[in-house]
Amino acid sequence: MKKYRQKGTVVLLAAIFSLSTLLAACGNQPTAQNASATGGSEELTAITQVTNWFAQAEHGGLYAAKEQGYYNEAGLDMTIQAGGPQVSPTQIVASGKAQFGLATADQLLVAREEGIPLVAIATIFQKSPQGLMVHANQNISSLADLNNRSVYVGTGSVFWDFVKSKYQLGNVKELAYTGSLAPFVADETVAIQGYVTSEPYEMKQQNVDINFLLLADAGYNPYSNVLFTTEQYIQDHPDIVRGYVEASMKGWDYYKTNYDTVNDVILKENPDFTKKKLNYAAETLIPFVYEDDAAEHGVGYMTEERWTELGKQLKEIGALKEEPDVSKVFTDEFLPNS
Repeated sequence: MKKYRQKGTVVLLAAIFSLSTLLAACGNQPTAQNASATGGSEELTAITQVTNWFAQAEHGGLYAAKEQGYYNEAGLDMTIQAGGPQVSPTQIVASGKAQFGLATADQLLVAREEGIPLVAIATIFQKSPQGLMVHANQNISSLADLNNRSVYVGTGSVFWDFVKSKYQLGNVKELAYTGSLAPFVADETVAIQGYVTSEPYEMKQQNVDINFLLLADAGYNPYSNVLFTTEQYIQDHPDIVRGYVEASMKGWDYYKTNYDTVNDVILKENPDFTKKKLNYAAETLIPFVYEDDAAEHGVGYMTEERWTELGKQLKEIGALKEEPDVSKVFTDEFLPNS
């Protein structure tokens, strides 16, 4: 993404200087004191990242980066703020209450057209794990089979607009998704949104046979769990952005083979989960995070082609008025292998 290339030169030069020089350049950032390995103290820049849901394996690399001290090594005192059904990471980051957030690529494109200058700086999921779950005994093999059904989806879900448009679902009753699977268990005829890394496990525990229909397999594959910040923050603090991205990606590299111990940390943050559920999710997400382009270029990698395709899809379904200039939507300059 060419827009920030000149900034990238500054970032590389800044990396040569000592930690004190880095912090002097970011003097208007809040700081925290932390004991150094030598027994002294060093100032860390206090930052916050807000996630898109309660603590879970899908955030595993971020918790790994915090637990392993990767954020501290980058000069950052990290607070991970959990999201939830009533939490909007895009609004929180745009307001400055957090410096970084997690969202899906389509959410970021819609936010930008609404005048919120957010920029994607890395992605966790190369392939979207999102989809719709149905009962196995309903003989639903495609999203096209959802006509004359009730479907639980989140308010304003762009993916659902795509599904309705592509499969001409003109006779579907839309019900509000709250995160609870109880309505799905109670009614075998309905469908419900979810992640293949999570909801199928819950149903297995309740002896409910399901089929999971991935949106990616239907042609809708936005980057998911995208790390983002604002244009202004990138311009003002490129060194912090680089440190955050590199530490986060290092955390994801660690999580791949050490998820069992990191999940103990996540379990403390979200005791509603079980260790078995977290490990199931961690094992299920491996191909979605670490394969495809990530296998060659590293975790976090994004392409202009994918962003352009998504922009065209959103324009076609009316989610966007105009096709976006994707050169302003994302940047790869802060990734470790860039």
